[in-house]
Amino acid sequence: MNDDWLTVNRENWDDRVRVHAGSAFYDLPGFRGGASPLRSFERAELGEVAGKRLLHLQCHMGQDTLSWGRLGAEVTGLDFSVKAVEQARALAADVGLADRARFVVSDVYEAETALAGERFDIVYTGLGALVWLPDLTRWAEIVAGLLREGGVLYLVEFHPVTDMLGEDGRTVDHDYFAEEPQREDHDRSYTDGPALEKTVSVQFFHPLGEIVSALTGAGLTIEFLHEHPFTLFRRFPVLEEREPGIFGFPPGHPRVPLMFSVLARR
Repeated sequence: MNDDWLTVNRENWDDRVRVHAGSAFYDLPGFRGGASPLRSFERAELGEVAGKRLLHLQCHMGQDTLSWGRLGAEVTGLDFSVKAVEQARALAADVGLADRARFVVSDVYEAETALAGERFDIVYTGLGALVWLPDLTRWAEIVAGLLREGGVLYLVEFHPVTDMLGEDGRTVDHDYFAEEPQREDHDRSYTDGPALEKTVSVQFFHPLGEIVSALTGAGLTIEFLHEHPFTLFRRFPVLEEREPGIFGFPPGHPRVPLMFSVLARR
């Protein structure tokens, strides 16, 4: 595997930490005060986590990780950005979870080595993670290897259909089956805040069938695949905020899935 994508993306995400930590989007002061970024459907779909060992892959600054910790899980967050992990460790100390939360610096593809063969009850992967991974077959094999027998992967992601739609949310402007990675150059992150200094990133797009096939090919059993008609930001200008932080198409507008979630068991 050509590692240029990895170097470029790590530099990009190291730089994003500076922007994200001070952003209203991530609202670290609010999190320290008790706010949780977990969505109600995530808590309902995954169920009780108290007393379970949960690994969060691509955890960024650790807010989702620590939110599962606040619900009683023993949590480990893993991310390839040293700066993100430093921020996550500081945040764990700030909210009193340093004794139940661990953060590890590692690329996903090196996770088994970094975690020295540990197994977990739950592997969690949150929104916007898979687009940074070139090889989903290998990713799914690693996930399976990190789960104990009977353990589950809980994956929540933006639906790949959204990547093929134009700005109107209605026309098809992009190839759903695009195979080539896309090199992006943007001086802004998806949050508020100052400009980035490391502006280049490399992204990989995966159809839903590829994702599901990778999981079943790794020996995991799909218990559910839910497609959701809502998302968490105004992905298209036509979307309306139905409730705080939940956006969907207006009445009368053709709907497509905007997010999906999967529970897969070893």
